[in-house]
Amino acid sequence: MSQFLNSKENAVTEAIDGVLVASGGALSRLDGYPHIRVVVRSDWDRSKVAIVSGGGSGHEPAHAGFVGKGMLTTAVCGDVFASPSVDAILAGILAVTGPAGCLLIVKNYTGDRLNFGLAAERARAYGLNVSMVIVDDDIALPDLPQARGVAGTLFVHKIAGALAERGADLETVTKAARRVIENTSSIGMSLDTCTVPGSPKENRIPEGHAELGLGIHGEAGVEQVEYTGAKGAVAAMVSRLAASMDDQPHVVLVNNLGGTSVLEMSVVVHELVNSAIGSRISHIVGPAPMMTSLDMQGFSISVFPANKAELELLSTPVVMPAWPGMTAIVPATVISLPDGLTPIAPLPSRHEPTRQFLTDCCTLLIGAEKDLNALDAKSGDGDTGSTLAGAARALIEALDRLPLSDHTQLFRAMGQELSQTMGGSSGVLLAIFFAAAGDGASSGLTIREALKAGLSRMQEIGGARLGDRTMVDALAPALDALDQGFIPAADAARAGANLTATLLHAKAGRAAYINAKQLDGHIDPGAEAVARLFEYLAARADAASPQADGQSAGARITG
Repeated sequence: MSQFLNSKENAVTEAIDGVLVASGGALSRLDGYPHIRVVVRSDWDRSKVAIVSGGGSGHEPAHAGFVGKGMLTTAVCGDVFASPSVDAILAGILAVTGPAGCLLIVKNYTGDRLNFGLAAERARAYGLNVSMVIVDDDIALPDLPQARGVAGTLFVHKIAGALAERGADLETVTKAARRVIENTSSIGMSLDTCTVPGSPKENRIPEGHAELGLGIHGEAGVEQVEYTGAKGAVAAMVSRLAASMDDQPHVVLVNNLGGTSVLEMSVVVHELVNSAIGSRISHIVGPAPMMTSLDMQGFSISVFPANKAELELLSTPVVMPAWPGMTAIVPATVISLPDGLTPIAPLPSRHEPTRQFLTDCCTLLIGAEKDLNALDAKSGDGDTGSTLAGAARALIEALDRLPLSDHTQLFRAMGQELSQTMGGSSGVLLAIFFAAAGDGASSGLTIREALKAGLSRMQEIGGARLGDRTMVDALAPALDALDQGFIPAADAARAGANLTATLLHAKAGRAAYINAKQLDGHIDPGAEAVARLFEYLAARADAASPQADGQSAGARITG
C-alpha cells in the first residue's frame, strides 16, 4: 500500500473521526457508522435554514471541512468517489432541519442526484420543507446535456451558507444558490491520475501531456494536450473559460486537485492573472485544496461574476480553515533595494578569446545538467546540475556586461553575478571563490595562485576540507597540478572526484545527512562537475591556437 491508510474499508470513517477530534468540538457526527457517515455543526439549533451537501469521499476538505458557521450545516459522506446512501442523506436532513427548512446542494452526478433527490422526497413526506439545487459548473464538455458539478460548488456553499447564517428564508437562499450555479464556470487539468485506495494506479496520460477537462473522480477529460509548461496549461483552460465570461469583474477560485505543490499553484496564479482573462478577475479564492481528487497532480479554475452583495457574502469570514477566504487582486508591489545593496556594475570590456573560453565552459555545464542532477539525487536533493546550469546560462547572458579584458576585475564581476543568480550554498561559495580570486590577482598573484587563494577563502568560510566529499576534493588537487598544465590538472581532478565515490561519510553539504549505503559508489556531483570542466579544458588546450598576444585565454590561467 502506497498511502497512509490502514484499509480502504475503514479509510472514510477513520478520516472523519480525525476531522472531528481536530475540530475543537465544533463538529459532531451522527451515530450510524459505518453506513451513516454524517458530520454536523455542534452548535446547530435548527432555527435557521439548514445547508446540507455531500457526496463521495476523496475530495477532502470537501465536504466535512466546510461544515461550520456560515457555510454547511451538515455533510453526508459516501465511500471514495461514491454517493452516500438515501438513508444516510435522510438522516442528515432529519438531524438538522427545523421549521425554516433545508437546502440540499448536490453536484450533478447520477448517483448523487438520485440519492439526494429520493432522500428529499422522503423528508418532505415527514412534513419538512426541503429544496434542492444541482451544481453543473463544468464546461469541459460543452455539448454534454448534464455537465458535472466540480469546484464551483464551493461558491454555492459559501453564498448560500452566509445567507442562511444571516437568517434568510429558504426561498431567498435557494434563489441565490441557483443564480450562482447559472453563472459559474469551471474547468480542470491534470498531469496525472489519482490513486484510489485499494486499487493500482494506472496513469493513462502519456509523458509530456496533460489531460484537459477531467472530472474530480479521475474520469477522462475532453482531450489530452501537449504539456509545455504552466503558461500553456493555463492558456488552454482560459480559452474555454473566456467563452462563458462577459466583461464584468469575476471572482476566480483556484483549486488544487490534491497533488500539486504550493509552488506550482502560485505559478498558476501568476499565469492566470496575466492571461487573456486577467483583466476581468477582480478577486481570488485560493489557491488551495478545496475540492480535490485524492492525490491528483492537477488544478481547476472556477469563475463567477459576483455582484456587490455576493462579494460581501463571499468575503464574510468563517472559522473553517478549509475555506481560504477571498482577497482582491492587487498588482505586485516592488520596493527598491536598501542603500548599499544595489550592486555596482563593472565597466564592461571586450576580449574575444576570454568570451569564447567562458562560453565554452558554461556550455559544458549546461550540457551536464541531467547527469549532475542524477548524481545529486543519490546524495542530495537532485538539483546540482540545474543550479550550475542556471548559473552558466546567467553568466552567458551577462558576458556583454563583464570586464573581459581585465581578469582581476572579471573574477570579482563573476563573483558578483553568481551571488545574484546562483541559488543555494554553492552559489554563495563560488561567489566567495571568485571574489577572493579577484582580490588575489589585484595583489599581484598569478592567476593560478589567485585561484588557489580563492579556494582557501572558500574553504575557510564554508568549512569543507579534502576528504569531506565535496567539490574541494577535485578542485584542490587540480589547482595544485595546474602549474604543470591542464592535462595533469584534469587527471588530478578526475582522481579526486572518483575518490569521493569511496568516501562513505560526508562532512559537509546535504550528503552529510545521507547514510553510507546510499553514498557508496556515487561520485559527489560538485566534484564531478569540476572534473568534467578540467577534462574539457585539457582537451581544449591541446587544440588551442596562439592568440594575438601569444597566449590563449586558457593558457594564461596556468601562468
